[in-house]
Amino acid sequence: MRAVVLLSGGLDSATVLAIARSEGRECLALSFVYGQRHGVELAASRRVAAAIGVREHVEYTLDLRQFGGSALTSDIAVPKDDLGHIGIPITYVPARNTVFLSIALAFAEAREASEIWLGVNALDSSGYPDCRPAFLDAFQNVILQGTRSGVEKGEPKLVAPLLHLTKAQIIRRGVSLGVDYSITHSCYDPAPDGRACGHCDSCLLRLRGFEEAGVRDPTRYQ
Repeated sequence: MRAVVLLSGGLDSATVLAIARSEGRECLALSFVYGQRHGVELAASRRVAAAIGVREHVEYTLDLRQFGGSALTSDIAVPKDDLGHIGIPITYVPARNTVFLSIALAFAEAREASEIWLGVNALDSSGYPDCRPAFLDAFQNVILQGTRSGVEKGEPKLVAPLLHLTKAQIIRRGVSLGVDYSITHSCYDPAPDGRACGHCDSCLLRLRGFEEAGVRDPTRYQ
Protein backbone atom coordinates (compact mmCIF):
# COMPACT_ATOMS: atom_id res chain seq x y z
CA MET A 1 0.00 0.00 0.00
CA ARG A 2 1.41 3.38 -1.01
CA ALA A 3 1.27 6.34 1.39
CA VAL A 4 2.27 9.99 1.34
CA VAL A 5 3.85 10.96 4.67
CA LEU A 6 4.12 14.59 5.74
CA LEU A 7 7.68 14.90 7.03
CA SER A 8 8.81 18.03 8.87
CA GLY A 9 11.90 16.47 10.41
CA GLY A 10 10.43 16.73 13.89
CA LEU A 11 9.87 14.09 16.54
CA ASP A 12 6.26 13.42 15.61
CA SER A 13 6.68 13.13 11.84
CA ALA A 14 9.72 10.86 12.23
CA THR A 15 7.65 8.57 14.44
CA VAL A 16 4.79 8.56 11.93
CA LEU A 17 7.16 7.60 9.11
CA ALA A 18 8.57 4.77 11.22
CA ILE A 19 5.08 3.49 12.01
CA ALA A 20 4.05 3.62 8.37
CA ARG A 21 7.14 1.69 7.33
CA SER A 22 6.61 -0.87 10.11
CA GLU A 23 3.07 -1.46 8.80
CA GLY A 24 4.31 -2.24 5.32
CA ARG A 25 3.59 1.05 3.58
CA GLU A 26 5.56 2.18 0.54
CA CYS A 27 6.29 5.71 1.72
CA LEU A 28 6.53 8.92 -0.28
CA ALA A 29 7.76 11.74 1.97
CA LEU A 30 6.61 15.34 1.51
CA SER A 31 8.39 18.26 3.20
CA PHE A 32 7.74 21.97 2.84
CA VAL A 33 9.95 25.00 2.39
CA TYR A 34 7.28 27.51 3.35
CA GLY A 35 9.18 30.57 4.52
CA GLN A 36 9.77 29.28 8.04
CA ARG A 37 12.29 31.02 10.30
CA HIS A 38 15.11 28.55 9.62
CA GLY A 39 16.21 25.64 7.44
CA VAL A 40 17.25 23.38 10.29
CA GLU A 41 14.05 21.35 10.20
CA LEU A 42 14.33 20.75 6.45
CA ALA A 43 17.83 19.35 6.95
CA ALA A 44 16.38 17.13 9.67
CA SER A 45 13.67 15.88 7.30
CA ARG A 46 16.35 14.78 4.85
CA ARG A 47 18.21 12.91 7.59
CA VAL A 48 15.02 11.19 8.77
CA ALA A 49 13.98 10.20 5.24
CA ALA A 50 17.41 8.72 4.60
CA ALA A 51 17.56 6.89 7.95
CA ILE A 52 14.08 5.37 7.92
CA GLY A 53 13.77 5.00 4.17
CA VAL A 54 11.34 6.37 1.59
CA ARG A 55 10.70 5.67 -2.06
CA GLU A 56 10.62 9.37 -2.93
CA HIS A 57 11.17 12.59 -0.97
CA VAL A 58 9.65 15.76 -2.40
CA GLU A 59 10.55 19.18 -0.98
CA TYR A 60 7.75 21.51 -2.00
CA THR A 61 8.34 25.27 -1.98
CA LEU A 62 5.68 27.86 -1.20
CA ASP A 63 6.18 31.17 0.56
CA LEU A 64 3.76 31.68 3.45
CA ARG A 65 6.08 34.43 4.66
CA GLN A 66 4.36 36.67 2.10
CA PHE A 67 1.29 36.51 4.32
CA GLY A 68 3.00 36.49 7.73
CA GLY A 69 0.66 36.36 10.69
CA SER A 70 2.81 33.94 12.69
CA ALA A 71 6.00 33.98 14.73
CA LEU A 72 7.24 31.21 12.43
CA THR A 73 6.77 33.18 9.18
CA SER A 74 7.34 36.82 10.16
CA ASP A 75 9.51 38.96 12.41
CA ILE A 76 7.56 38.27 15.57
CA ALA A 77 9.35 36.98 18.67
CA VAL A 78 8.76 33.33 19.47
CA PRO A 79 7.14 33.09 22.94
CA LYS A 80 9.33 31.45 25.56
CA ASP A 81 8.47 29.59 28.77
CA ASP A 82 4.76 30.06 28.11
CA LEU A 83 3.51 26.48 27.85
CA GLY A 84 -0.06 26.22 29.07
CA HIS A 85 -1.11 29.63 27.76
CA ILE A 86 -4.78 30.27 27.04
CA GLY A 87 -5.87 30.45 23.40
CA ILE A 88 -4.15 29.78 20.09
CA PRO A 89 -0.47 30.86 20.23
CA ILE A 90 1.26 33.22 17.83
CA THR A 91 3.29 30.27 16.52
CA TYR A 92 0.14 29.09 14.74
CA VAL A 93 0.69 29.54 10.99
CA PRO A 94 -2.59 30.61 9.30
CA ALA A 95 -4.22 27.60 7.60
CA ARG A 96 -0.87 25.77 7.40
CA ASN A 97 -2.19 22.24 7.75
CA THR A 98 -5.02 22.97 5.32
CA VAL A 99 -2.48 24.18 2.75
CA PHE A 100 -0.08 21.29 3.43
CA LEU A 101 -2.81 18.67 3.21
CA SER A 102 -4.08 20.15 -0.05
CA ILE A 103 -0.60 19.75 -1.59
CA ALA A 104 -0.27 16.28 -0.07
CA LEU A 105 -3.62 15.36 -1.59
CA ALA A 106 -2.50 16.45 -5.05
CA PHE A 107 0.72 14.47 -4.61
CA ALA A 108 -1.18 11.41 -3.42
CA GLU A 109 -3.61 11.53 -6.34
CA ALA A 110 -0.79 11.93 -8.86
CA ARG A 111 1.10 8.95 -7.38
CA GLU A 112 -2.07 6.87 -6.77
CA ALA A 113 -1.33 6.69 -3.06
CA SER A 114 -4.22 5.35 -1.01
CA GLU A 115 -3.26 7.07 2.27
CA ILE A 116 -1.88 10.34 3.64
CA TRP A 117 -0.11 10.01 6.99
CA LEU A 118 0.50 12.98 9.26
CA GLY A 119 1.77 13.57 12.77
CA VAL A 120 -0.91 15.87 14.19
CA ASN A 121 -1.56 15.47 17.89
CA ALA A 122 -4.58 16.75 19.79
CA LEU A 123 -3.08 16.35 23.28
CA ASP A 124 0.32 18.07 22.94
CA SER A 125 -0.38 20.48 20.08
CA SER A 126 -0.12 23.88 21.85
CA GLY A 127 -3.82 24.37 21.06
CA TYR A 128 -3.59 24.52 17.26
CA PRO A 129 -7.08 24.11 15.73
CA ASP A 130 -5.75 22.23 12.69
CA CYS A 131 -4.46 19.39 14.88
CA ARG A 132 -7.89 18.29 16.08
CA PRO A 133 -10.09 15.34 15.06
CA ALA A 134 -12.83 17.64 13.73
CA PHE A 135 -10.39 19.21 11.29
CA LEU A 136 -9.25 15.83 9.99
CA ASP A 137 -12.85 14.69 9.58
CA ALA A 138 -13.66 17.85 7.63
CA PHE A 139 -10.67 17.46 5.33
CA GLN A 140 -11.47 13.81 4.75
CA ASN A 141 -14.85 14.96 3.49
CA VAL A 142 -13.10 17.41 1.14
CA ILE A 143 -11.19 14.44 -0.29
CA LEU A 144 -14.36 12.40 -0.75
CA GLN A 145 -16.29 15.24 -2.35
CA GLY A 146 -13.68 17.10 -4.34
CA THR A 147 -11.24 14.66 -5.94
CA ARG A 148 -11.47 11.96 -8.57
CA SER A 149 -9.81 9.41 -6.30
CA GLY A 150 -12.21 10.33 -3.51
CA VAL A 151 -15.31 10.02 -5.68
CA GLU A 152 -14.22 6.82 -7.43
CA LYS A 153 -12.38 4.97 -4.64
CA GLY A 154 -12.97 6.82 -1.36
CA GLU A 155 -9.23 7.51 -1.17
CA PRO A 156 -6.78 8.67 -0.01
CA LYS A 157 -7.55 8.07 3.64
CA LEU A 158 -6.05 10.36 6.27
CA VAL A 159 -4.05 8.41 8.87
CA ALA A 160 -3.04 10.18 12.09
CA PRO A 161 -1.66 7.51 14.44
CA LEU A 162 -0.46 10.02 17.06
CA LEU A 163 -3.71 11.95 17.34
CA HIS A 164 -4.62 10.80 20.86
CA LEU A 165 -1.16 10.00 22.25
CA THR A 166 0.88 11.99 24.73
CA LYS A 167 4.38 13.06 23.76
CA ALA A 168 5.78 10.42 26.11
CA GLN A 169 3.71 7.69 24.44
CA ILE A 170 4.88 8.89 21.03
CA ILE A 171 8.52 8.73 22.11
CA ARG A 172 8.13 5.24 23.56
CA ARG A 173 6.51 4.06 20.32
CA GLY A 174 9.33 5.54 18.28
CA VAL A 175 12.01 4.03 20.47
CA SER A 176 10.37 0.62 20.07
CA LEU A 177 10.68 1.08 16.30
CA GLY A 178 14.30 2.19 16.47
CA VAL A 179 13.80 5.87 15.68
CA ASP A 180 16.98 7.90 16.24
CA TYR A 181 15.62 11.08 17.78
CA SER A 182 19.05 12.72 17.73
CA ILE A 183 18.57 13.41 14.00
CA THR A 184 15.17 15.10 14.47
CA HIS A 185 14.51 18.77 15.19
CA SER A 186 11.59 20.39 17.02
CA CYS A 187 12.68 23.88 18.13
CA TYR A 188 10.88 26.96 16.76
CA ASP A 189 13.81 29.29 17.41
CA PRO A 190 17.16 27.46 17.16
CA ALA A 191 20.63 29.01 17.37
CA PRO A 192 22.56 29.50 14.12
CA ASP A 193 24.43 26.26 14.80
CA GLY A 194 21.14 24.35 15.08
CA ARG A 195 21.01 23.94 18.85
CA ALA A 196 17.49 24.08 20.29
CA CYS A 197 16.49 27.02 22.49
CA GLY A 198 14.95 24.84 25.20
CA HIS A 199 12.27 27.42 26.00
CA CYS A 200 9.71 27.58 23.16
CA ASP A 201 6.50 25.51 23.33
CA SER A 202 7.90 22.84 21.04
CA CYS A 203 11.08 22.43 23.08
CA LEU A 204 9.15 22.33 26.36
CA LEU A 205 6.80 19.65 25.06
CA ARG A 206 9.77 17.64 23.80
CA LEU A 207 11.66 17.99 27.09
CA ARG A 208 8.61 16.94 29.09
CA GLY A 209 7.92 14.03 26.75
CA PHE A 210 11.38 12.53 27.11
CA GLU A 211 11.30 13.01 30.88
CA GLU A 212 7.90 11.34 31.23
CA ALA A 213 8.91 8.54 28.86
CA GLY A 214 12.01 7.84 30.93
CA VAL A 215 14.16 8.15 27.81
CA ARG A 216 17.34 10.22 27.50
CA ASP A 217 16.78 13.32 25.40
CA PRO A 218 19.51 13.43 22.71
CA THR A 219 18.69 17.02 21.69
CA ARG A 220 21.49 19.61 21.68
CA TYR A 221 20.23 22.62 23.63
CA GLN A 222 21.72 26.09 23.94
